[in-house]
Amino acid sequence: MSVPPGRAAAEQIPALREVGIDQKLDAKIPLDVVFTDETGKDVTVGTYFGSRPVILALVYYECPMLCTQVLNGLVGSLEALKFTAAQEFDVLVVSFDPGETPAIAADRKKTFLRRYGRPGVEGSVHFLTGREASIKTLADAVGFRYAYDRETDQYAHPAAITVLTPDARVSRYLYGIDFAPRDLRLALVEAAGNRIGTVLDQALLFCYHYDPETGTYGFVIMNVVRLAAGATVLALGATIFFSLRRERRLRRRAEAAAPGTR
Repeated sequence: MSVPPGRAAAEQIPALREVGIDQKLDAKIPLDVVFTDETGKDVTVGTYFGSRPVILALVYYECPMLCTQVLNGLVGSLEALKFTAAQEFDVLVVSFDPGETPAIAADRKKTFLRRYGRPGVEGSVHFLTGREASIKTLADAVGFRYAYDRETDQYAHPAAITVLTPDARVSRYLYGIDFAPRDLRLALVEAAGNRIGTVLDQALLFCYHYDPETGTYGFVIMNVVRLAAGATVLALGATIFFSLRRERRLRRRAEAAAPGTR
């Protein structure tokens, strides 16, 4: 009796066919969708928008591996930033498993805050649960596609965070489980409409370009060349100006010192 061949290595797992990110840059998420926060209180998504950019992480709290890594990567990146929650941004973590409870969310928030370790940020870090319809509406709005696998009793899902503007528009996606602090900082500066950050951040945004396919910021050599060329022109202009000024000054002194002049 012949043994049936196994699955080809290149064959995609069925559940993963439905998983991914459909980028919806500048799309506005619905603000009236209702969730439950970690205290058990019903809240709308709009509660968390208005004044600062929001970092959105769609995960499920009892995920055995990937979601924990996403949250660890996020808090690790936040630890390295000078920006602080409640001042420059808010964090919104939402479970896409409708079976999870506020008690689980509260426990995960406690762990997140313990590692983040900055005082006074509790009111700007939110862990939510919700009904399936609300979860689906929010996930669809940001293009986050996930699927439940009955065989493993787990969810298949992408690893990413979404940075949203204060008026709840999709600004940037950052992929993976390890988010470069520089990328997250630049994404927050852009999402805030340059109302946070320093002059150096503005210069970095000129030199680094967001690549939507990779979800990272890459060095743009032509912008640097233009910046260097502009700086060179300014330096040459300044040199010529001060040289001419010095030459005129020396000429006047020479004329004043010449015999027969007053």
